[in-house]
Amino acid sequence: MLQRYALQRSSVMALKSHRLHNLTDTTSLGVAKKPRTMATESSSSSMKDAFTKYADYLNNQNDKRERIVKASRDITMNSKKVIFQVHRMSKHNREEVLQKAEKDLAFVTDQFVARLVKELQGTDFWKLRRAYSPGIQEYVEAATFCKFCRSGALLNLDEMNATLLPLSDPSLEPLQINVLDYLLGLADLTGELMRLAIGRISDGEVEFAEKICKFVREIYRELTVVVPFMDDSNDMKTKMDTMLQSVMKIENACFSVHVRGSEYMPLLGSEDPTSFLLGAPNVDI
Repeated sequence: MLQRYALQRSSVMALKSHRLHNLTDTTSLGVAKKPRTMATESSSSSMKDAFTKYADYLNNQNDKRERIVKASRDITMNSKKVIFQVHRMSKHNREEVLQKAEKDLAFVTDQFVARLVKELQGTDFWKLRRAYSPGIQEYVEAATFCKFCRSGALLNLDEMNATLLPLSDPSLEPLQINVLDYLLGLADLTGELMRLAIGRISDGEVEFAEKICKFVREIYRELTVVVPFMDDSNDMKTKMDTMLQSVMKIENACFSVHVRGSEYMPLLGSEDPTSFLLGAPNVDI
């Protein structure tokens, strides 16, 4: 009895295994022989074309960014040379130094800023602003520095943008310096004016240093009103602290000249009444 039951069970299991094996072969055969439709091939091709287009766009943007960063570095380096040239100014060579500085600034505009303008014209400037902002800030600093030393006035944003218009293609949207980069460059200008004022005091040009002090103080006062309402003002707020230190240094230097200047009594026989030691005759002690 048990042998008959075992035999029947083994026969049933063998039959089930055989049916399952046939079903698997049939399913795999059906899947393998299922043809690809035209819709599947078309969608795959269109997706591949789309990703190829996106890849080309990103590669072109990266290449453009690299060129813009390089142009920004060149503007920064050569604008610093203009600033260093202005700092060579003294009461004896003022006109000569300023002419050389203005000539160097024109070279920066025609060679390096023009290259940046050609890269950016006709595009969305704000997308690439971080790539060229440092160079533009340094350029603003150099241009406003030369303008103040020449005429004692501030070179405003409209005047700067007007100089960039001839560099652009009239058929495309021209590059314009935005307000934020202009104000950041103006904040850096106060630091250079502080160094210039200290140098002029040491050279005896106290009135010029006082003029610088008044000019820097006015810039700081105006910016304290504007900066709190700026959206992207983190960099500006940091520079405001540095600007306040520059104002205080100029004020302290001018104040010290007025207070201590009256304490200096020229020695008898000195040819220069403002000199404390220089020009004094030999004195027997």
